[in-house]
Amino acid sequence: MNHTTILIADDEVEIAELIVLHLEKEGYQTIITTNGEEAIHTIRTHSIDLAILDIMMPKLNGYEVTRQIREHYHMPIIFLSAKTTDMDKISGLVMGADDYMTKPFNPMELVARVNAQLRRSKQLNQPNTVCSPALEVSGLVISPDQRTVSLYGKSIELTPKEFDILYLLARYPKKVFSAENIFKQVWGEAYFEGGNTVMVHIRTLRKKLGDEKNKNNLIKTVWGVGYSFNG
Repeated sequence: MNHTTILIADDEVEIAELIVLHLEKEGYQTIITTNGEEAIHTIRTHSIDLAILDIMMPKLNGYEVTRQIREHYHMPIIFLSAKTTDMDKISGLVMGADDYMTKPFNPMELVARVNAQLRRSKQLNQPNTVCSPALEVSGLVISPDQRTVSLYGKSIELTPKEFDILYLLARYPKKVFSAENIFKQVWGEAYFEGGNTVMVHIRTLRKKLGDEKNKNNLIKTVWGVGYSFNG
C-alpha cells in the first residue's frame, strides 16, 4: 500500500476533487484544505510528502503558506494557479516552490510532475555513506552533503532546485547545458514546457549570486544554446 500523502490546498473544491481523483488512481493518499491556515495546520499535524498549493486562497495565500513551510519542512511544493505571468511564477519559485503549473491544466501532466518530484525527494533523502567533497571555485563554496552554498564566506540561501542547478553547472565548468538538459537532470522528468521554468530559476539564482551587479557572471548564457558555469 502506498503511504505517500499529498496535500491539495485550493478553495476551488471541484478542482481539488479532480486532482484527488487522479492522484488516488495512482495509489496516493490525499488531504484537501480550502484555505492557507488549514493547509499549515494540516502540515503540522500530519505527515505530508508533497503539497499542491493554489496562490489565491483565503486567510493565507499560497506564497505565505510556502514561506512558512520552508521554515521547517523540505517537502516538494507545486503551485497550481490561475496566475500566469512570469512575475507570478518567479515569486512562487523564489519563495521555495519546486514547480509551477497554470490553470487550466492537464491532470495527467500534474500527476507526472507529482511523481517526478516525489522520486527526486526520495533520492535526496536516501542516506549517503560516501561524503561528497565541497566544490570551491571563484569564491563560491558548494557543499553537496549539507546542501549549503556560500560566496566569499557569506551564506547564500537557495531553494532545492536552485541548488541542484548550480551544483550541476559548477561541476562541469565551461560545459554548456541546454535548458532541456538541465530540466531533465534536475527535475528528472519529461521536458514539457521546462524551458521557461529553467529560465526563471536561472534568473533568480543569478540574482542571489549577485551576477546582476557583476560583469563576470558566474552563470553565463550562451545564446541559442543554453547555460554554462563561468568560474
